Amino acid sequence: MANFAKAFAATMKTEGGYVDDPQDPGGETYKGVSRKLNAKWDGWFLVDAAKSKANFPANLDSNTKLQEKIKTFYEINYWNKVRGNDINNQNIAESIFDFAVNAGPITSIKLAQTSVNVKPDGTFGPVTLKKINADDSRTFLAVFALHKIKRYVDICEKRQESKKFFYGWVKRTLEAA
Repeated sequence: MANFAKAFAATMKTEGGYVDDPQDPGGETYKGVSRKLNAKWDGWFLVDAAKSKANFPANLDSNTKLQEKIKTFYEINYWNKVRGNDINNQNIAESIFDFAVNAGPITSIKLAQTSVNVKPDGTFGPVTLKKINADDSRTFLAVFALHKIKRYVDICEKRQESKKFFYGWVKRTLEAA
């Protein structure tokens, strides 16, 4: 059984802090939580309040209430959706979770399913879980990484502005493999 705290810590190393890049389709983001995609997340009230204080955005990291909201957000919206607690191998769980954070749980599940030859429907059911838990971890991680990189190539071909993120995405993929 994989451990959420370990997976969360690993993903937070790549998510970074506060960013508001006009070329990022997610818009304003804090530790990977996109305001555009998660406008109703209650952590935005704390982020907005911190903007008027000294040392913004560095002051966000010392806000324990905000950090707890981040952790809960990731556990509910990503870890639980990819059934992280049910995956036997920590590295596999971390890779699927990290990609869910980057690309969305349904996309991560579909690529994980493709990696173990299950029809990709985006639902992490018992067949998917059984196949992932039975697969050789090194093989799964290598195949899953190749599927992720192909997806990033496709994104960059469709949206030229995304090319600036490509090498970061590939680096993240290889670090999670």
